[in-house]
Amino acid sequence: MPHVDLCARARDWAEIQERMLVPLYEAVYERLEIGSGTRLLGLGCGSGLALLMAARRGASVTGVDPSSPERLVLARERLLSDAAPGTRACVDARLIDGGPADAAVPAGSAYNLVTAFQPIGCMAGDSEGLGELLAAAAPLAQRGTRVVLAGWGPPERCATSSVLRVATKLADPLRSTGSWRPALRDDLEEVAQRAGLRPDGSGRVACPFGYADMDSAVRGLLSTGLFDAAAAATDQAQVDKELREALHPHQRADGTVWMPNIFRYLVARTA
Repeated sequence: MPHVDLCARARDWAEIQERMLVPLYEAVYERLEIGSGTRLLGLGCGSGLALLMAARRGASVTGVDPSSPERLVLARERLLSDAAPGTRACVDARLIDGGPADAAVPAGSAYNLVTAFQPIGCMAGDSEGLGELLAAAAPLAQRGTRVVLAGWGPPERCATSSVLRVATKLADPLRSTGSWRPALRDDLEEVAQRAGLRPDGSGRVACPFGYADMDSAVRGLLSTGLFDAAAAATDQAQVDKELREALHPHQRADGTVWMPNIFRYLVARTA
């Protein structure tokens, strides 16, 4: 795997890419009426934007992201750093170095909402590990707690799908993970079933990917990690070149890049 500056990548995610999912976060929080009575556990919380949005609605939030300590550092800056002398950006937030098992709460304070907002369903194997996270989180939640899973919508409704095909084109064909595949209708339901969750509703949300220019688009998409297998099989320069070529049809006359997408979410419940 080529050398990757993980801190710079995390910053690109936080500053460029993560905001593309804001409509998804808002739709879920509005539907579930997130507020002062919500005790939320965010799995794969990244750099904390979804947690911050829930906290601003009055929720008590806890985030874990064992896969990216670099993003967790940025989440701490967002949620726990001083916003002004004598105040905090978010007073009721915890960020955990570790997995869900490390996010236990006192008796009587069990979580009543679990979110896994990292979208699945566009790369082979991208749901691996999510079932284990959900299984580890379930004992920390109340009976019947809502669990939210997120995924890519149908490829014909996601303009970014054509760009993600670059990952498949360049990746080692013998790899079992890391290659683009069309999102399937029941991706989220299958994950929920494996985790012992009961589906209880779903929705679709428009999440267009919009960038100020081509450089921002490339940096944002690379920050997702979806092109890592392609870079390992070829080299980063080749990935950058073909990524720019794939993005070119989506660049507008003013230089901005715009790709309409539909994302899907599933609301399930613990047993």
